[in-house]
Amino acid sequence: MPDILQLRGSRAVSEFRLAKLVAQLSKVDPGIRAVAAEFRHFIELERDLTPPERSILERLLAYGEPPAESHGRLYLVVPRLGTLSPWSSKATDIAHNCGLSAVKRVERGTAYYVQSEHAGVAPLLHDRMTQTVLSSFDEATQLFAHVAPRPLQSIPIAGLRQANTRLGLALSDEEIEYLERGYRAIGRDPTDAELTMFAQANSEHCRHKIFNGDWIIDGEKQDQSLFAMIRHTHAVNPKGTVVAYADNAAIMEGRSAQRFHPRADGTYARHGGLTHTVMKVETHNHPTAISPFPGAATGAGGEIRDEGATGRGAKPKAGLVGYTTSYLRIPDHEHPWEAQSQGRPAHIASALEIMLEAPIGAAAYNNEFGRPNLCGYFRAFEHQNRGYHKPIMLAGGIGNIDAAHSAKRELAAGTLLIQLGGPGLLIGMGGGAASSMGAGANVAELDYDSVQRDNAEMQRRAQEVIDRCWQLGPANPILSIHDVGAGGLSNAVPELVWSARRGAKLELRAIPSEDTGMSPREIWCNEAQERYVLAIAPKDLPTFEKLCQRERCPFGAGHNDRRRPAAGHRQQIRQEAGGHRPCCHPRKTAEDAARRPPCRARARAAGARQDRARRRRAPHHAAPGRRGEALPRLDRRSHGRRPLRARPVRRAMAGAGRRLRGDAARL
Repeated sequence: MPDILQLRGSRAVSEFRLAKLVAQLSKVDPGIRAVAAEFRHFIELERDLTPPERSILERLLAYGEPPAESHGRLYLVVPRLGTLSPWSSKATDIAHNCGLSAVKRVERGTAYYVQSEHAGVAPLLHDRMTQTVLSSFDEATQLFAHVAPRPLQSIPIAGLRQANTRLGLALSDEEIEYLERGYRAIGRDPTDAELTMFAQANSEHCRHKIFNGDWIIDGEKQDQSLFAMIRHTHAVNPKGTVVAYADNAAIMEGRSAQRFHPRADGTYARHGGLTHTVMKVETHNHPTAISPFPGAATGAGGEIRDEGATGRGAKPKAGLVGYTTSYLRIPDHEHPWEAQSQGRPAHIASALEIMLEAPIGAAAYNNEFGRPNLCGYFRAFEHQNRGYHKPIMLAGGIGNIDAAHSAKRELAAGTLLIQLGGPGLLIGMGGGAASSMGAGANVAELDYDSVQRDNAEMQRRAQEVIDRCWQLGPANPILSIHDVGAGGLSNAVPELVWSARRGAKLELRAIPSEDTGMSPREIWCNEAQERYVLAIAPKDLPTFEKLCQRERCPFGAGHNDRRRPAAGHRQQIRQEAGGHRPCCHPRKTAEDAARRPPCRARARAAGARQDRARRRRAPHHAAPGRRGEALPRLDRRSHGRRPLRARPVRRAMAGAGRRLRGDAARL
């Protein structure tokens, strides 16, 4: 067990919020008259601190008002065991930047003192999706437990239907039969990593199977699917669009504009050029229904990443959020039409809870990231037995992109593949599949596992790196970029590689992760937020690494496989030696692939054709740096805002790039 230092903190909750909490708790136990709450800090150490180091740490953790006198039973609320809180990520980085190299991790809990033993108290003190309640301070050592990595699991073909329920894969009968035929054909059982990857990539959330399905009205099949109907508007009148249905966000034609950012010598100046508008709107309904604050926060964060990962890097500017729920039914203020209620699944938050917490979560993320949230909407609606118990949480925004960076570039053999942003965590497992189910259809614990946690400050660092790259103009090192969302790396990395029509090798244990016990399935498929995957040329790695060091943003680098995959190839997923053979993901035949490539790839190819046709029609919009043009060589001696210098970086983060460039970690 690691050496854990405990330090008492400040008052954790205001008097106003304590009064509200007492009112809630008194409904469970009328004898409760008062509650006290204070922070408690837990510090994992590599060695004993020297007196000066101890003094610095105590000064860092001395904030807020002194705690009040405490009486009653202890309820210690800490981050969910096996996870790392956003507060911990920031506090640990601050400690390292202050020279406290002996500190491995700083975590914080809230100690509630309540004069009650009632079983209903604990559920009102914590969010069971993101937090755990302990009964003593000594139990907090579980936060820092380091366990051996869990192995890759094989699933018998005969047990696919049971695994579908146990892992929350949301596979249909037809999809299970497809997998059974595929694995019998290659003569082996599937692994849990492969099944989870397939479920996320093939989920309704990612593939839009309903919108792309047949549309039948009064028994007659229509010529177009719902998605085709939506795209038809753009097909017949594409005026003003540069990219539509083909990238992480749409790009609309802009105009010549002046942008203010650093020159190569580090001096801020105006830069004129054709600047397009990036726009995106998406939903984050399922996570917001399960846990409103982090669900809405990560919804806003995911939309921001989509904007930043458009083309070869864009700049998010302003956001919007919106909510559609069932009737609020505010206690003592119910309207006559709110009298009847059909009920809801127990693990889904009420409409009132959603509207009290979700808007704050989305606003907090936007504020911490540094993007104004300028507009939004709210509607409540029910009709008979229908309503929005599973809400609509809408996240959208607009940004800017240099016209020369609007299209992603082709990737040559040997291109480096980069994971940029935070480390992997055991959170957000199976989000794509879980959000594709009907409300209440999934196992409650799997629903909680599918919700992510937010860390806007880490995403700000990653966006600063992206900004520094596109501000280099023609020397932008980013060739292609995608955000890591539903399905985690199991969706994002293949998407990046498939666009290059190449293969890639990935050593899962070399990917930066905060949880030592994660299995290959969990490393490959977790949806830890604030991550991007991107491609750069090997010659640009030193420049890119300096930018990451400057912004204190962790990254890992590997190699694109030099071989082009053969028709019907299998993508290998390997882990470190441990008695488990390499596993292979079955692919459709070459005939199937040629007839129906992945939906996003089809859209991207269509968008590229539209772009080429538009450029032929309007050559005056052409911009330097498009495909086929020679780019000026990057002078590494002068670029960025000012002469680059390495700042203190967390040791594990600073080493991530070096570890992933080793021979055992080739993407």
